[in-house]
Amino acid sequence: MPPLSARSPRPSSPLSASGVDRRVFLSSVAGIAAAAGLSGCAGASAAGTRSQEDLSAPLSDKVPRGTALKVASYQGVQQLQFKLAGLSGLPFTVSDWVNIGAGPDVINAFRAKSLDIGNNAGIPPIQAHFQGFDAKIVAIDITRKPNYLFATKPGSDIKDVQDFKGRKLAFSQGQAQGVVLLRALKQAGIAYGDVKLVPLTSNQFLTALQAGQVDVAPLANSQAPAYLKQYGPKGARSIATDVVDLLNLLWAPSSVLADRAKAAAVAAYIPRWAKGQVWAYEHPDAWNEEFYVKTQNLTLDQARSITALANKPLFPPSWDEAIKWEQETADLLAEGGFVKAFKVGSLFDRRFEALAARAVPAEYRR
Repeated sequence: MPPLSARSPRPSSPLSASGVDRRVFLSSVAGIAAAAGLSGCAGASAAGTRSQEDLSAPLSDKVPRGTALKVASYQGVQQLQFKLAGLSGLPFTVSDWVNIGAGPDVINAFRAKSLDIGNNAGIPPIQAHFQGFDAKIVAIDITRKPNYLFATKPGSDIKDVQDFKGRKLAFSQGQAQGVVLLRALKQAGIAYGDVKLVPLTSNQFLTALQAGQVDVAPLANSQAPAYLKQYGPKGARSIATDVVDLLNLLWAPSSVLADRAKAAAVAAYIPRWAKGQVWAYEHPDAWNEEFYVKTQNLTLDQARSITALANKPLFPPSWDEAIKWEQETADLLAEGGFVKAFKVGSLFDRRFEALAARAVPAEYRR
C-alpha cells in the first residue's frame, strides 16, 4: 500500500492531551533497559560511529567454519518452514532457535546477547534507536494487505474507527500494532487527545479485551478468528481498515554485523528466510495443516480464513520504498512525542539489500 493518501492535521499537544505519561511508556513497554540506553546516549553515539566503520567491509561469500547464530523463530515458524521447504543444510550452526517475536522482547534479547537475528515489523528498530541501541535492518519483505484488524471488547457499541473517540485503546509503543493504531487514527483525522492510549504489550491485548480494560485492541489476523469465535456471541466485533504495516523485516545488532563471520552467516540465512516464506505462500494447504492446525490448535476452517488474508511475499531489490515508509513511521511517532525525530537511513545495512530478491522468482520481487 502506498503512503497514506489522506493526511489529517498534526495532532495538537499529542502526548499531554492523550493523558499518557511518557515515563509509563518507557517503563511498561520498553522496559528498564530503555532508561539505561537513554542515559548512555553519548556512549551509544560513539559506539555507533565505530560500528559504522566496521559495517563498511564487503560481505564474505563463505561462512567460516565454526560460525554460529542464535536465530529468532517465534512459535517455531522458521524451523518448520525450513523443514517443509527442504531448506536444511545451513552453512553455519544455529546454536539456538529462540522462541521470541515481540519487538520489546527482541530488543532485550539483543541487549543480553541471547539473540543474533530477529524477525519483526518496522517499529522495533525505531524503538531500539530511541533507546540508544545500535542495530540494523538486513532484509525486507513488503506487505500490501493488512495483517491486523481492530477488535472490540464484548458488548461494545463501536462500529467504525470514528467511534474510537473517547475510548480506551490498547497501544504498544514498540510493536507493529502500535503504529497500525497511530496510522488508523491519523487517517481518520482523530487527534491523540481524543482517545485514551493504554500502554500494553501485544501479549496483553487479549486479556485486556476480555476483561473490558480496553475498548479496542489491534489483533493479528491469526489471533482474531479464535477471539471472535469465543466473544462474538457476547457482542465483540472486528473493525477492518485498509491500514497496513508495510514492513516485515530481519534485523540484527551492529555488533553481530561487525563480526565478519557472523555477517556472512546472516547473508547466508536471508535467502533461505525468503524462500521459506515463498514456500508457505505457495503451499497453503500444507501450511494450514502443519502449522495452524498441528501447532496452533486452530480448526482447518480457521486456518483457511487466516491464509486467505495472507500477503504474497515481496522482496524488493531496492529498499527505497521501505526507507520512505520507515521515515513516515518514525515521523508519526515523533509527532506523538514517543520518540525523537531522526533520519531512518542509518537503520538499514544496504550491503544486504538485494540478497532476498536474488533468492526468489521475479514474481516475488515486485
